Amino acid sequence: MGKYILKRVLQFIPVFLGVTLILFALQNIVPGDPIKLIGGEKALTPEVELQLRVKYHLVQVDDEGNAILDENGDPVPETLWNRYVFYMTGLLQGDLGSSYQRKLPVTDIFAAKYPYTAKLALCAIVLEAIMGIGAGIISAVKRYSFWDILVTLVTSVLVAVPAFWLGMLLQLFFGVQLHVLPISGAGGTASQYQDWVHYILPAVTLASVSTAYCARIMRSQLLDVMNQDYIRTAKAKGLSNRAIIWRHALKNALIPVVTYIGVDFGAMLSGAILTETVFNWPGIGYEMFRAISSRDWPIVMGGVTLIVLVVMVINLLVDVSYAFLDPRIRFDSSNKNA
Repeated sequence: MGKYILKRVLQFIPVFLGVTLILFALQNIVPGDPIKLIGGEKALTPEVELQLRVKYHLVQVDDEGNAILDENGDPVPETLWNRYVFYMTGLLQGDLGSSYQRKLPVTDIFAAKYPYTAKLALCAIVLEAIMGIGAGIISAVKRYSFWDILVTLVTSVLVAVPAFWLGMLLQLFFGVQLHVLPISGAGGTASQYQDWVHYILPAVTLASVSTAYCARIMRSQLLDVMNQDYIRTAKAKGLSNRAIIWRHALKNALIPVVTYIGVDFGAMLSGAILTETVFNWPGIGYEMFRAISSRDWPIVMGGVTLIVLVVMVINLLVDVSYAFLDPRIRFDSSNKNA
């Protein structure tokens, strides 16, 4: 197991380098001068502009930190390779740059916003796991019954409905019509209960489509496992249906479900831009939406980098969980390493 985890961690390095290279290339391909965005085209003097270009490693400097000028008196642009080295050096040190508009470090902005995204993702993934797995088990056990048809119908509707539209419907019904739930914001009151009420609608919206897919995967996998030889053997031994499902079938059927939930949880932790925007949620998803609108590229690039890191870590945890759900996977891995 230790060798497997080490191998997966080492695989992160080329993936991370590839993603950062793509992000750096996009940052330089996107039209617009970042210095103009920082200082403003009219308010920016030549002296201040040159200082900013030196600060952000856009021009070459001498040993004393002064800009190198060409024969026409213009600053010499820094090479792309050196700029990528500066970019990676800062990134490996946890420096995601500074926001053009807010003049704050991107790490500080995300540190303030990430707890809201993490708590919302946790609420949504709990709903997805409980409702999705539960509905899938009921649908598989009571195949072709009223409950199976109901689960199939509800999941089909949820898959077809866009999440942002469902969020607006929930806001209109529970907030505007019934006045029982808040429709925006994350609270911030002295009452802990009033704060958690704000999580209900965005968590349901964020988990809606994923819950439908989770239920469908759970149903199909459990039906497939129930047709295996070892399940028929367990039935021949006289075990009850409940014992067969909970002791034998469920663990094997959960492997694809755990994969889906794990990847989905990584996406949720990375910030659900549409859901957070609809509910004016103060998380990193809404922050990235605002940054895209204002062309604040350091926040956008920092957010994408954070998404990649979170997804890679979650995928590693999901892969490790396979060995605990199915001992055969651990046995196969030991044979390969041998």
